[in-house]
Amino acid sequence: MKFMIMLNGNQAAYDAMSGKPSDGHPTWSEGDLKAMFEHMSTLNDDLAESGEFVDGQGLADPRQARSVTAAADGSPVVSDGPYGETKEVLAGYWIVDVDRPERAYEIAARAHRCPTPEGSAANPPLTVRPLDDPSQAGCEV
Repeated sequence: MKFMIMLNGNQAAYDAMSGKPSDGHPTWSEGDLKAMFEHMSTLNDDLAESGEFVDGQGLADPRQARSVTAAADGSPVVSDGPYGETKEVLAGYWIVDVDRPERAYEIAARAHRCPTPEGSAANPPLTVRPLDDPSQAGCEV
């Protein structure tokens, strides 16, 4: 069973990592960043070793995101957004292939325990969603 485990964040969290603190988001030291990267790297390595890792990435600063729609002629219409300072955004994800949903929840809980600087707001919850399997719905691909 494949699941996507989604890690949420906001612009303030990204800003704090780059030295711009705000309420609930103190500046991250080099040691704080190292601890976070070591935690995530160890998690990824363990998932790869167990054969459960399919894919995973951290995403760039939300200010680099753009919203895209299509004009009547089909050409892209690109605008700034999402506005990370006011909304949660997807900060990273894992795709895992596990034998039961509870295992995906265990992985998400481990990711949630990522270290943060003293005085940080609590880590937001992670979202775990199964990947849709058209073969299970009677659909032909």
